[in-house]
Amino acid sequence: MSSQITPQKDQPPVLPAPSTLASSRTQLLPHLPTSGLGDAATQTHLLDTIIPALNRSSKSPHYYGFVTGGSTPIASFADNLVTEHDQNVQVHLPNETIATNVEAAALQMVCEMIDPIGVDSQWQHRTFTTGATASNVLGLALGREWVVQQAGLNLHTGSSNMTGYSIAEDGILNAMHAAELDAIQILTTVAHSSLKKAASIVGLGRHCVIDIGSSIPTQSHRPDLQKLEAALQARRTVSIIVISCAEVNTGLFATDGALLASIAELAKQYSAWIHVDAAFGLTAALLPATDEFEYVRRGVAGLYLADSITGDAHKMLNVPYDCGVFLSRHLDVATHVFQNPNAAYLNTASTETTASSDRSIPSPLNIGIENSRRFRALPVYASLAALGRDGYSDMIVRQVRLARKIAAYVQQSSAFELLATPDDARTRTDALAHIYNIVLFRAADTSLNAELTKRINATRTIYVSGTQWERLPATRFAIANWQVDVDGDFEVVREVLEGVIGGGQKM
Repeated sequence: MSSQITPQKDQPPVLPAPSTLASSRTQLLPHLPTSGLGDAATQTHLLDTIIPALNRSSKSPHYYGFVTGGSTPIASFADNLVTEHDQNVQVHLPNETIATNVEAAALQMVCEMIDPIGVDSQWQHRTFTTGATASNVLGLALGREWVVQQAGLNLHTGSSNMTGYSIAEDGILNAMHAAELDAIQILTTVAHSSLKKAASIVGLGRHCVIDIGSSIPTQSHRPDLQKLEAALQARRTVSIIVISCAEVNTGLFATDGALLASIAELAKQYSAWIHVDAAFGLTAALLPATDEFEYVRRGVAGLYLADSITGDAHKMLNVPYDCGVFLSRHLDVATHVFQNPNAAYLNTASTETTASSDRSIPSPLNIGIENSRRFRALPVYASLAALGRDGYSDMIVRQVRLARKIAAYVQQSSAFELLATPDDARTRTDALAHIYNIVLFRAADTSLNAELTKRINATRTIYVSGTQWERLPATRFAIANWQVDVDGDFEVVREVLEGVIGGGQKM
Protein backbone atom coordinates (compact mmCIF):
# COMPACT_ATOMS: atom_id res chain seq x y z
CA MET A 1 0.00 0.00 0.00
CA SER A 2 1.27 3.49 -0.84
CA SER A 3 0.19 4.78 2.56
CA GLN A 4 2.49 2.41 4.45
CA ILE A 5 5.97 3.43 5.59
CA THR A 6 9.00 1.32 4.87
CA PRO A 7 11.17 1.04 8.00
CA GLN A 8 14.81 2.06 7.64
CA LYS A 9 17.45 -0.64 7.99
CA ASP A 10 21.04 -0.76 9.29
CA GLN A 11 20.40 1.58 12.17
CA PRO A 12 23.40 3.17 13.96
CA PRO A 13 23.61 3.08 17.77
CA VAL A 14 20.73 4.69 19.64
CA LEU A 15 23.02 6.51 22.07
CA PRO A 16 26.27 8.34 21.33
CA ALA A 17 29.43 6.85 22.79
CA PRO A 18 30.59 8.28 26.15
CA SER A 19 33.77 9.49 24.45
CA THR A 20 31.72 11.38 21.86
CA LEU A 21 29.65 13.06 24.57
CA ALA A 22 32.76 14.05 26.49
CA SER A 23 34.53 15.36 23.39
CA SER A 24 31.53 17.38 22.22
CA ARG A 25 31.05 18.96 25.63
CA THR A 26 34.63 20.24 25.61
CA GLN A 27 34.10 21.79 22.16
CA LEU A 28 30.97 23.78 23.03
CA LEU A 29 31.52 27.53 22.94
CA PRO A 30 32.23 28.66 26.51
CA HIS A 31 31.28 32.32 25.86
CA LEU A 32 29.49 34.53 23.35
CA PRO A 33 31.90 35.22 20.44
CA THR A 34 32.80 38.85 19.92
CA SER A 35 32.75 38.87 16.14
CA GLY A 36 30.94 35.58 15.53
CA LEU A 37 32.04 32.46 13.66
CA GLY A 38 30.04 33.13 10.55
CA ASP A 39 27.43 30.85 9.00
CA ALA A 40 29.77 28.36 7.33
CA ALA A 41 31.95 27.75 10.38
CA THR A 42 28.91 27.54 12.65
CA GLN A 43 27.28 25.02 10.36
CA THR A 44 30.41 22.87 10.51
CA HIS A 45 30.46 23.23 14.29
CA LEU A 46 26.85 22.05 14.53
CA LEU A 47 27.36 19.07 12.22
CA ASP A 48 30.71 17.93 13.60
CA THR A 49 30.35 18.74 17.30
CA ILE A 50 26.69 18.76 18.31
CA ILE A 51 24.86 16.36 16.01
CA PRO A 52 27.11 13.34 16.80
CA ALA A 53 26.43 13.85 20.52
CA LEU A 54 22.63 13.74 20.25
CA ASN A 55 20.67 10.57 20.90
CA ARG A 56 18.56 9.09 18.12
CA SER A 57 15.25 9.18 19.95
CA SER A 58 13.41 10.14 16.77
CA LYS A 59 15.66 8.60 14.14
CA SER A 60 15.94 5.10 15.57
CA PRO A 61 13.16 2.51 15.88
CA HIS A 62 15.10 1.05 18.82
CA TYR A 63 14.55 3.99 21.15
CA TYR A 64 11.95 2.64 23.58
CA GLY A 65 12.03 5.30 26.29
CA PHE A 66 9.36 7.72 27.52
CA VAL A 67 6.80 6.87 24.78
CA THR A 68 8.85 8.95 22.40
CA GLY A 69 7.59 8.79 18.83
CA GLY A 70 9.70 9.69 15.84
CA SER A 71 9.02 12.01 12.94
CA THR A 72 7.76 10.57 9.68
CA PRO A 73 9.70 11.78 6.61
CA ILE A 74 6.80 13.91 5.38
CA ALA A 75 6.27 15.40 8.86
CA SER A 76 9.97 16.35 9.01
CA PHE A 77 9.72 17.90 5.54
CA ALA A 78 6.66 19.90 6.62
CA ASP A 79 8.40 21.00 9.82
CA ASN A 80 11.23 22.45 7.75
CA LEU A 81 8.60 24.42 5.84
CA VAL A 82 7.21 25.63 9.17
CA THR A 83 10.61 27.08 10.04
CA GLU A 84 11.18 28.49 6.57
CA HIS A 85 7.87 30.33 6.47
CA ASP A 86 7.76 31.10 10.21
CA GLN A 87 4.03 31.69 10.66
CA ASN A 88 2.67 32.81 14.02
CA VAL A 89 -0.70 31.07 14.07
CA GLN A 90 -2.39 33.16 16.72
CA VAL A 91 -5.11 35.15 14.95
CA HIS A 92 -7.51 33.91 12.28
CA LEU A 93 -6.69 36.17 9.31
CA PRO A 94 -8.44 34.50 6.36
CA ASN A 95 -7.71 37.38 3.97
CA GLU A 96 -3.98 37.19 4.70
CA THR A 97 -3.01 33.53 5.25
CA ILE A 98 -4.54 30.06 5.28
CA ALA A 99 -2.50 28.98 8.31
CA THR A 100 -5.55 28.80 10.58
CA ASN A 101 -7.49 27.00 7.83
CA VAL A 102 -4.74 24.38 7.68
CA GLU A 103 -4.93 24.01 11.46
CA ALA A 104 -8.70 23.59 11.31
CA ALA A 105 -8.35 20.99 8.54
CA ALA A 106 -5.70 19.07 10.48
CA LEU A 107 -7.87 19.03 13.61
CA GLN A 108 -10.84 17.88 11.56
CA MET A 109 -8.75 14.94 10.28
CA VAL A 110 -7.66 14.11 13.83
CA CYS A 111 -11.30 13.96 14.92
CA GLU A 112 -12.17 11.73 11.97
CA MET A 113 -9.14 9.51 12.63
CA ILE A 114 -10.27 8.78 16.18
CA ASP A 115 -13.90 8.29 15.17
CA PRO A 116 -14.91 6.14 18.20
CA ILE A 117 -14.69 9.21 20.46
CA GLY A 118 -17.93 10.41 18.89
CA VAL A 119 -19.28 12.71 16.23
CA ASP A 120 -16.52 15.18 15.41
CA SER A 121 -18.98 18.10 15.41
CA GLN A 122 -19.35 17.82 19.19
CA TRP A 123 -15.70 18.84 19.64
CA GLN A 124 -16.14 22.49 18.75
CA HIS A 125 -13.18 23.49 20.88
CA ARG A 126 -10.17 22.11 19.04
CA THR A 127 -6.61 23.33 19.24
CA PHE A 128 -2.97 22.32 19.07
CA THR A 129 -0.81 22.70 22.16
CA THR A 130 2.82 22.04 23.02
CA GLY A 131 1.89 18.62 24.40
CA ALA A 132 -0.16 16.72 26.93
CA THR A 133 1.08 18.82 29.86
CA ALA A 134 -0.22 22.01 28.28
CA SER A 135 -3.39 20.18 27.27
CA ASN A 136 -3.90 19.04 30.86
CA VAL A 137 -3.55 22.67 31.92
CA LEU A 138 -6.30 23.55 29.45
CA GLY A 139 -8.52 20.72 30.68
CA LEU A 140 -8.16 21.67 34.34
CA ALA A 141 -8.58 25.39 33.63
CA LEU A 142 -11.82 24.71 31.77
CA GLY A 143 -12.95 22.14 34.32
CA ARG A 144 -12.48 24.40 37.33
CA GLU A 145 -14.35 27.22 35.58
CA TRP A 146 -17.26 24.97 34.63
CA VAL A 147 -17.69 23.18 37.96
CA VAL A 148 -17.69 26.44 39.92
CA GLN A 149 -20.25 27.90 37.52
CA GLN A 150 -22.40 24.78 37.94
CA ALA A 151 -22.17 25.15 41.71
CA GLY A 152 -23.42 28.71 41.32
CA LEU A 153 -26.32 27.55 39.17
CA ASN A 154 -27.20 24.82 41.67
CA LEU A 155 -27.01 27.33 44.50
CA HIS A 156 -29.49 29.62 42.77
CA THR A 157 -31.71 27.20 40.88
CA GLY A 158 -33.69 28.90 38.14
CA SER A 159 -31.35 31.87 37.87
CA SER A 160 -29.19 32.44 34.78
CA ASN A 161 -27.20 35.22 36.42
CA MET A 162 -23.67 33.88 36.79
CA THR A 163 -22.11 37.14 37.96
CA GLY A 164 -19.51 36.41 40.62
CA TYR A 165 -19.08 32.71 39.84
CA SER A 166 -16.36 32.97 37.20
CA ILE A 167 -12.79 32.13 38.15
CA ALA A 168 -11.66 33.71 34.89
CA GLU A 169 -13.28 37.03 35.81
CA ASP A 170 -13.31 37.11 39.59
CA GLY A 171 -10.43 34.87 40.65
CA ILE A 172 -10.55 31.49 42.33
CA LEU A 173 -11.05 32.74 45.90
CA ASN A 174 -13.87 35.16 45.09
CA ALA A 175 -15.69 32.77 42.74
CA MET A 176 -15.54 29.87 45.19
CA HIS A 177 -16.64 32.07 48.05
CA ALA A 178 -19.63 33.27 46.03
CA ALA A 179 -20.52 29.67 45.13
CA GLU A 180 -20.13 28.63 48.78
CA LEU A 181 -17.34 26.18 47.99
CA ASP A 182 -14.35 25.13 50.05
CA ALA A 183 -12.49 22.92 47.57
CA ILE A 184 -12.03 21.74 44.01
CA GLN A 185 -10.74 18.17 43.82
CA ILE A 186 -9.28 16.12 40.97
CA LEU A 187 -10.33 12.46 41.13
CA THR A 188 -8.22 10.04 39.15
CA THR A 189 -6.16 6.84 39.14
CA VAL A 190 -2.37 6.48 38.93
CA ALA A 191 -2.02 10.17 38.12
CA HIS A 192 0.58 11.14 35.54
CA SER A 193 3.11 13.63 36.87
CA SER A 194 1.97 16.24 34.33
CA LEU A 195 -1.51 16.21 35.88
CA LYS A 196 -0.15 17.24 39.26
CA LYS A 197 2.01 19.85 37.56
CA ALA A 198 -1.07 21.20 35.78
CA ALA A 199 -2.96 21.23 39.08
CA SER A 200 -0.19 23.34 40.56
CA ILE A 201 -0.18 25.76 37.61
CA VAL A 202 -3.94 26.42 37.66
CA GLY A 203 -3.95 27.05 41.40
CA LEU A 204 -5.68 23.88 42.57
CA GLY A 205 -2.54 22.36 44.08
CA ARG A 206 -0.94 18.94 43.82
CA HIS A 207 -2.65 17.75 46.99
CA CYS A 208 -6.06 18.15 45.39
CA VAL A 209 -5.29 15.15 43.14
CA ILE A 210 -7.00 12.22 44.87
CA ASP A 211 -6.56 8.59 43.85
CA ILE A 212 -9.85 6.72 43.56
CA GLY A 213 -8.33 3.61 41.97
CA SER A 214 -8.97 0.01 42.91
CA SER A 215 -7.12 -1.29 45.97
CA ILE A 216 -6.08 -4.37 43.96
CA PRO A 217 -2.50 -3.61 42.78
CA THR A 218 -2.97 -4.97 39.27
CA GLN A 219 -6.23 -3.01 38.95
CA SER A 220 -4.99 0.26 40.48
CA HIS A 221 -5.44 2.01 37.14
CA ARG A 222 -9.20 1.24 37.19
CA PRO A 223 -11.54 3.65 39.03
CA ASP A 224 -13.43 2.25 42.01
CA LEU A 225 -16.98 3.53 41.56
CA GLN A 226 -17.72 3.41 45.29
CA LYS A 227 -14.63 5.48 46.08
CA LEU A 228 -15.54 7.86 43.27
CA GLU A 229 -19.10 8.44 44.45
CA ALA A 230 -18.01 8.87 48.06
CA ALA A 231 -15.55 11.55 46.95
CA LEU A 232 -18.16 13.27 44.77
CA GLN A 233 -20.46 13.52 47.81
CA ALA A 234 -18.02 15.69 49.76
CA ARG A 235 -19.73 18.82 51.08
CA ARG A 236 -18.92 22.24 49.62
CA THR A 237 -16.64 20.53 47.11
CA VAL A 238 -16.74 20.28 43.32
CA SER A 239 -14.86 17.74 41.21
CA ILE A 240 -12.91 17.17 38.01
CA ILE A 241 -12.68 13.48 37.09
CA VAL A 242 -9.57 12.56 35.09
CA ILE A 243 -9.51 9.31 33.12
CA SER A 244 -6.18 7.78 32.10
CA CYS A 245 -6.48 6.46 28.56
CA ALA A 246 -3.35 4.26 28.54
CA GLU A 247 -1.51 4.75 31.84
CA VAL A 248 2.07 5.82 31.22
CA ASN A 249 3.83 3.16 33.31
CA THR A 250 1.88 0.15 32.06
CA GLY A 251 -0.06 1.22 28.98
CA LEU A 252 -3.25 -0.12 30.59
CA PHE A 253 -6.56 1.68 30.04
CA ALA A 254 -8.52 2.97 33.02
CA THR A 255 -11.98 2.41 31.58
CA ASP A 256 -14.07 0.62 28.99
CA GLY A 257 -17.35 1.80 27.51
CA ALA A 258 -19.53 0.43 30.32
CA LEU A 259 -17.35 1.79 33.14
CA LEU A 260 -17.04 5.19 31.51
CA ALA A 261 -20.81 5.33 31.06
CA SER A 262 -21.23 4.69 34.81
CA ILE A 263 -18.70 7.42 35.58
CA ALA A 264 -20.52 9.79 33.24
CA GLU A 265 -23.78 9.17 35.10
CA LEU A 266 -22.10 10.05 38.39
CA ALA A 267 -20.52 13.12 36.80
CA LYS A 268 -23.93 14.28 35.61
CA GLN A 269 -25.49 13.66 39.02
CA TYR A 270 -22.79 15.62 40.87
CA SER A 271 -22.02 18.24 38.18
CA ALA A 272 -18.44 17.04 37.69
CA TRP A 273 -16.22 17.60 34.65
CA ILE A 274 -14.65 14.58 32.89
CA HIS A 275 -11.18 15.10 31.41
CA VAL A 276 -9.41 12.28 29.55
CA ASP A 277 -5.61 12.16 29.49
CA ALA A 278 -5.02 10.17 26.30
CA ALA A 279 -1.48 11.32 25.61
CA PHE A 280 -0.70 8.16 23.68
CA GLY A 281 -3.84 6.08 24.10
CA LEU A 282 -6.03 7.98 21.65
CA THR A 283 -4.68 6.28 18.53
CA ALA A 284 -5.78 2.87 19.85
CA ALA A 285 -8.99 3.81 18.07
CA LEU A 286 -7.14 3.12 14.80
CA LEU A 287 -6.63 -0.57 15.57
CA PRO A 288 -8.72 -2.95 13.47
CA ALA A 289 -11.97 -4.18 15.02
CA THR A 290 -10.72 -7.77 15.39
CA ASP A 291 -10.34 -10.18 18.30
CA GLU A 292 -6.59 -9.45 18.33
CA PHE A 293 -7.15 -5.86 19.48
CA GLU A 294 -10.53 -6.14 21.20
CA TYR A 295 -9.31 -5.36 24.72
CA VAL A 296 -7.30 -2.32 23.68
CA ARG A 297 -10.12 -0.92 21.56
CA ARG A 298 -12.42 -1.23 24.58
CA GLY A 299 -10.08 1.17 26.34
CA VAL A 300 -11.10 4.03 24.04
CA ALA A 301 -14.79 3.15 23.98
CA GLY A 302 -17.16 5.79 25.28
CA LEU A 303 -14.72 8.71 25.16
CA TYR A 304 -17.45 10.81 23.55
CA LEU A 305 -18.86 11.08 27.07
CA ALA A 306 -15.90 13.21 28.17
CA ASP A 307 -15.91 16.99 28.45
CA SER A 308 -12.31 17.29 27.29
CA ILE A 309 -9.60 15.07 25.80
CA THR A 310 -5.88 15.47 25.30
CA GLY A 311 -3.48 13.61 23.03
CA ASP A 312 0.19 13.91 22.11
CA ALA A 313 0.74 14.16 18.37
CA HIS A 314 4.51 13.96 18.89
CA LYS A 315 4.01 10.53 20.39
CA MET A 316 1.72 8.26 18.43
CA LEU A 317 1.21 10.49 15.38
CA ASN A 318 4.98 10.69 14.95
CA VAL A 319 5.32 14.38 14.17
CA PRO A 320 8.14 16.57 15.53
CA TYR A 321 8.22 17.94 19.05
CA ASP A 322 6.38 19.83 20.30
CA CYS A 323 2.79 19.06 19.37
CA GLY A 324 -0.25 18.12 21.43
CA VAL A 325 -3.96 18.01 20.62
CA PHE A 326 -6.78 19.27 22.83
CA LEU A 327 -10.50 18.76 22.26
CA SER A 328 -13.46 19.87 24.35
CA ARG A 329 -17.22 20.15 24.02
CA HIS A 330 -17.35 23.61 25.59
CA LEU A 331 -16.17 26.29 23.16
CA ASP A 332 -18.13 28.92 25.09
CA VAL A 333 -16.24 28.13 28.29
CA ALA A 334 -12.94 28.13 26.39
CA THR A 335 -13.46 31.56 24.85
CA HIS A 336 -14.49 32.90 28.26
CA VAL A 337 -11.39 31.53 30.00
CA PHE A 338 -8.73 32.08 27.32
CA GLN A 339 -9.86 35.19 25.47
CA ASN A 340 -7.46 38.11 25.04
CA PRO A 341 -9.55 41.10 26.16
CA ASN A 342 -8.85 44.68 25.13
CA ALA A 343 -6.14 43.82 22.59
CA ALA A 344 -7.30 45.75 19.53
CA TYR A 345 -4.15 44.97 17.55
CA LEU A 346 -4.96 41.24 17.81
CA ASN A 347 -8.45 41.53 16.35
CA THR A 348 -9.31 39.41 13.34
CA ALA A 349 -9.08 41.33 10.07
CA SER A 350 -12.25 42.56 8.42
CA THR A 351 -14.58 39.67 7.61
CA GLU A 352 -16.73 41.54 5.12
CA THR A 353 -15.30 39.52 2.22
CA THR A 354 -14.69 36.36 4.20
CA ALA A 355 -16.67 33.18 3.65
CA SER A 356 -18.91 32.14 6.53
CA SER A 357 -16.95 28.88 6.89
CA ASP A 358 -13.80 30.91 7.53
CA ARG A 359 -15.57 33.12 10.05
CA SER A 360 -16.44 30.01 12.05
CA ILE A 361 -12.77 29.41 12.88
CA PRO A 362 -11.92 30.97 16.25
CA SER A 363 -8.60 32.73 16.65
CA PRO A 364 -6.33 30.20 18.40
CA LEU A 365 -5.07 32.75 20.92
CA ASN A 366 -8.62 33.01 22.30
CA ILE A 367 -9.05 29.28 22.94
CA GLY A 368 -5.67 28.26 24.37
CA ILE A 369 -2.68 29.33 26.42
CA GLU A 370 -0.32 30.73 23.84
CA ASN A 371 -0.39 34.03 21.99
CA SER A 372 2.80 33.13 20.13
CA ARG A 373 2.18 29.83 18.36
CA ARG A 374 4.37 27.94 15.94
CA PHE A 375 2.65 26.49 12.84
CA ARG A 376 2.76 23.02 14.40
CA ALA A 377 -0.40 22.01 12.58
CA LEU A 378 1.42 21.68 9.24
CA PRO A 379 3.40 18.48 10.05
CA VAL A 380 0.20 16.91 11.41
CA TYR A 381 -1.71 17.88 8.28
CA ALA A 382 1.08 16.57 6.04
CA SER A 383 1.51 13.25 7.83
CA LEU A 384 -2.23 12.57 8.01
CA ALA A 385 -2.58 13.47 4.35
CA ALA A 386 0.32 11.23 3.30
CA LEU A 387 -0.55 8.16 5.38
CA GLY A 388 -4.29 8.38 5.81
CA ARG A 389 -6.22 6.17 8.20
CA ASP A 390 -4.79 2.96 6.71
CA GLY A 391 -1.18 4.07 7.00
CA TYR A 392 -1.55 5.08 10.64
CA SER A 393 -3.50 1.94 11.42
CA ASP A 394 -0.66 -0.14 9.98
CA MET A 395 1.84 1.81 12.11
CA ILE A 396 -0.08 1.24 15.35
CA VAL A 397 -0.64 -2.44 14.54
CA ARG A 398 3.11 -2.97 14.09
CA GLN A 399 3.84 -1.19 17.36
CA VAL A 400 1.32 -3.29 19.30
CA ARG A 401 2.53 -6.53 17.74
CA LEU A 402 6.17 -5.78 18.56
CA ALA A 403 5.23 -4.94 22.16
CA ARG A 404 3.34 -8.21 22.47
CA LYS A 405 6.15 -10.21 20.92
CA ILE A 406 8.60 -8.76 23.43
CA ALA A 407 6.09 -9.41 26.24
CA ALA A 408 5.68 -13.03 25.10
CA TYR A 409 9.45 -13.52 25.20
CA VAL A 410 9.66 -12.02 28.69
CA GLN A 411 6.68 -14.08 29.82
CA GLN A 412 8.22 -17.37 28.68
CA SER A 413 11.70 -16.56 29.92
CA SER A 414 13.03 -17.90 33.21
CA ALA A 415 15.33 -14.86 33.38
CA PHE A 416 12.62 -12.20 33.37
CA GLU A 417 9.21 -11.50 34.86
CA LEU A 418 6.36 -9.75 33.02
CA LEU A 419 4.70 -7.18 35.29
CA ALA A 420 1.35 -5.39 35.53
CA THR A 421 -0.68 -8.33 34.30
CA PRO A 422 -4.38 -7.56 34.99
CA ASP A 423 -6.27 -9.92 37.31
CA ASP A 424 -8.83 -10.71 34.63
CA ALA A 425 -6.09 -12.16 32.41
CA ARG A 426 -6.61 -15.84 33.20
CA THR A 427 -4.04 -17.19 30.74
CA ARG A 428 -0.78 -16.07 29.20
CA THR A 429 -2.63 -15.31 25.99
CA ASP A 430 -5.10 -13.12 27.88
CA ALA A 431 -2.22 -11.24 29.46
CA LEU A 432 -0.74 -10.47 26.04
CA ALA A 433 -4.12 -9.29 24.76
CA HIS A 434 -3.99 -6.51 27.39
CA ILE A 435 -0.70 -5.18 26.00
CA TYR A 436 -0.97 -1.95 24.02
CA ASN A 437 2.50 -0.52 23.41
CA ILE A 438 4.13 -0.74 26.86
CA VAL A 439 6.03 -3.76 28.23
CA LEU A 440 6.85 -3.57 31.93
CA PHE A 441 9.21 -6.21 33.29
CA ARG A 442 12.06 -7.00 35.64
CA ALA A 443 14.79 -9.61 36.01
CA ALA A 444 14.01 -12.80 37.94
CA ASP A 445 17.32 -12.26 39.72
CA THR A 446 16.37 -9.43 42.07
CA SER A 447 20.01 -8.44 42.54
CA LEU A 448 20.16 -7.51 38.86
CA ASN A 449 17.15 -5.19 38.80
CA ALA A 450 18.88 -2.11 40.17
CA GLU A 451 21.28 -2.28 37.20
CA LEU A 452 19.10 -3.86 34.52
CA THR A 453 18.07 -0.67 32.76
CA LYS A 454 21.62 0.69 32.83
CA ARG A 455 23.01 -2.55 31.41
CA ILE A 456 20.51 -2.56 28.56
CA ASN A 457 21.16 1.07 27.68
CA ALA A 458 24.93 0.65 27.98
CA THR A 459 24.79 -1.54 24.87
CA ARG A 460 23.80 1.61 22.93
CA THR A 461 21.82 -0.74 20.68
CA ILE A 462 18.41 -0.12 22.26
CA TYR A 463 17.19 2.33 24.86
CA VAL A 464 14.60 1.62 27.59
CA SER A 465 13.25 3.53 30.60
CA GLY A 466 13.83 2.68 34.23
CA THR A 467 10.78 2.86 36.47
CA GLN A 468 9.17 1.18 39.49
CA TRP A 469 6.44 -1.37 40.02
CA GLU A 470 5.10 -1.91 43.53
CA ARG A 471 8.00 0.22 44.81
CA LEU A 472 10.66 -2.03 43.32
CA PRO A 473 12.89 -1.31 40.30
CA ALA A 474 11.48 -2.24 36.92
CA THR A 475 12.28 -1.69 33.25
CA ARG A 476 9.93 -0.50 30.55
CA PHE A 477 9.71 -0.73 26.77
CA ALA A 478 7.53 1.92 25.08
CA ILE A 479 7.02 1.16 21.38
CA ALA A 480 6.07 4.34 19.52
CA ASN A 481 8.28 4.85 16.45
CA TRP A 482 6.96 4.81 12.88
CA GLN A 483 9.84 2.58 11.67
CA VAL A 484 8.85 -0.53 13.67
CA ASP A 485 9.74 -3.81 11.96
CA VAL A 486 8.16 -6.47 14.17
CA ASP A 487 10.43 -9.44 13.40
CA GLY A 488 13.65 -7.53 12.80
CA ASP A 489 13.33 -5.30 15.84
CA PHE A 490 12.39 -8.23 18.05
CA GLU A 491 15.60 -10.02 17.14
CA VAL A 492 17.60 -6.95 18.15
CA VAL A 493 15.74 -6.77 21.48
CA ARG A 494 16.14 -10.49 22.12
CA GLU A 495 19.89 -10.39 21.52
CA VAL A 496 20.31 -7.45 23.88
CA LEU A 497 18.23 -9.02 26.66
CA GLU A 498 20.09 -12.31 26.39
CA GLY A 499 23.39 -10.45 26.43
CA VAL A 500 22.67 -8.52 29.63
CA ILE A 501 21.94 -11.74 31.52
CA GLY A 502 25.05 -13.49 30.30
CA GLY A 503 23.76 -15.08 27.13
CA GLY A 504 21.35 -17.45 28.84
CA GLN A 505 17.74 -18.16 28.07
CA LYS A 506 17.86 -18.85 24.34
CA MET A 507 14.39 -18.85 22.78
